[in-house]
Amino acid sequence: MKKPLSRRTFHQLAVTPLLAAPAVLRPGAAQAAPPAPQRALTVRAMSRAAAFMDGSVSYRGGYVWNYLPDLSVTWGEMEAKRTMCWVQPPGTPSVGHSMLDAYHATGEEVCYRAAARTGLALVEAQLPVGGWNYIHDFAGEESLRDWYETIGANGWRLEEFQHYYGNATFDDAGTSAAAQLILRLYAERRDPRFKRSLDRAIGFVLASQFSGGTADGGWPQRYPAFAGAVSRMPWPDRRPDWLPRGVQHGMEDGDYTQQVTFNDDVLGENIKFLLMCMSTLGRRDLAGPVTRAMACLKRMQQPGPQAGWGLQHLSRAKGGRPAGAPAGARSYEPRALATHTTQTNIQQLFHYFRLTGDRAFLGRVPEALDWLESCKLTSGQIAENPLLAGRTHPTFVELGTNRARFVHRFGSNIRNGAYYNDYDHRETLSHYSAGRSVDLAGLRGTYEELAAMTPAQVAAMRARSPLAQASSHGSSPASSHDRPIPLPRYFSVRDLQLSDLLRDAPLPLPVVTDAEASALVDGLGTKDYWLTPIDAVTNPYQGPGSTTPYDGKAYMSKNVGDLRDTSPYNPQDPPQEPPYQPVEHPLGISSSAYVANMAKLIGYVARP
Repeated sequence: MKKPLSRRTFHQLAVTPLLAAPAVLRPGAAQAAPPAPQRALTVRAMSRAAAFMDGSVSYRGGYVWNYLPDLSVTWGEMEAKRTMCWVQPPGTPSVGHSMLDAYHATGEEVCYRAAARTGLALVEAQLPVGGWNYIHDFAGEESLRDWYETIGANGWRLEEFQHYYGNATFDDAGTSAAAQLILRLYAERRDPRFKRSLDRAIGFVLASQFSGGTADGGWPQRYPAFAGAVSRMPWPDRRPDWLPRGVQHGMEDGDYTQQVTFNDDVLGENIKFLLMCMSTLGRRDLAGPVTRAMACLKRMQQPGPQAGWGLQHLSRAKGGRPAGAPAGARSYEPRALATHTTQTNIQQLFHYFRLTGDRAFLGRVPEALDWLESCKLTSGQIAENPLLAGRTHPTFVELGTNRARFVHRFGSNIRNGAYYNDYDHRETLSHYSAGRSVDLAGLRGTYEELAAMTPAQVAAMRARSPLAQASSHGSSPASSHDRPIPLPRYFSVRDLQLSDLLRDAPLPLPVVTDAEASALVDGLGTKDYWLTPIDAVTNPYQGPGSTTPYDGKAYMSKNVGDLRDTSPYNPQDPPQEPPYQPVEHPLGISSSAYVANMAKLIGYVARP
């Protein structure tokens, strides 16, 4: 039986909200405008919610992910200091985009002021090099280093937070999301407070792009290079007797932060930002970096029959392996092909074709689809591992053999435990899925649709692209090529794709009924914020974990280790090891729930 949350447990971390079902997005749906009185009531509610988030929840305009209702404790992906903001979505940029979207939908100045204040928080958080780290601490460098040395260093499964490098990252779209918000705010009113920040962000994306060789056009995960970056993870001398022999472990290619990165769609996010700058600022000089990036993704596709991509690829030859070969990353990301990354990159090739009209981007898609067909999970693997339910493919596929590799761990914390990988599909990680859902039928359908386009259709499509605008030097002033392509009006109603940047691309809004809008407004009550069930908690920092070996298996498939592990976990499904026991989800103020709820209200009030 689940216990109610005690005061002590309630003071633990709340990370990822349990959101209501997402709103339906329907392009071109004919919906009547909402009744005037209800629209006015909804607009007032949106203004109240924005003002509360800006004035009471944010810290100097910056946001983390979740908050206790009294704001006494705050959290991002891990426990955070009140003086910190999370640049990594769904943190500060995500809320800022939502605020600006709400201004576009309502015309309420309070929403614009909130968006601008969030933008200025990002200007302050921007590193001198022009990009952003995952997080920023307004209390200063010493406070930030203290966080890394305590909470960050003991998050067993969060290796990107275990060390402070002082450089910027493209991981998790943090830099891209922040840069896009700065661009939008500058474009909105040409506010000079954002101009220098925008120029630095563009300069950072250009300076960090690999130049020359196989890696040309790609980007590393972090920039600039940090000489002290971790290149291996500890492998305890004392290991459990049950650990299989011959397992692979560690960071097989050393420091992964300087390889060509496809993880979290780094290329796609940077291309998106540069295309937005081309459309909005008339920066035709950015066409070259964009096309080089597209060529890099195409070039990194591996030869058949394993015609896929890895999370990362070597930026230069290493250990007898050529530049462009798939590379290992974190200790639970082995050197392998990645099925979910391959799916994403196929989708990107579709976007590249739409933007350029170049059929070469479709040329090897069938090979990639055939490879994905060849490496599906077996019915036995799915039946014998509950964590693979609903998945179609293994996450990682071994180079050469085409066999699935599965990641596991032993121990109880970062100091006595480690990750390893082998062919055993059982007892896999819960925090990094061993399986992925790949929509092969959908990918094939899109490929066939695009491949069947006539030359005239392709030409008409390409004419709507920012890249066509960049190549139209000889066009007359009246040419559509010379007219700026406006940015999408709303960024928070769904994830924007590259194809959304085509001129006149439809952007569907959430379909929200009068009753649904009323329920959201009523949910604010008089407190002006939504309380949301939060599905993860953390152990408070209590010092470094013990090095004493742990031979059990209680933590193998859980999101957290022992009580010294600061990683987030589901309070209703903790490790089956005392003193852990299931407790109810706490209620809190969630940035992502705020963005999701506001997206529905934006869709409602923006109905024509």
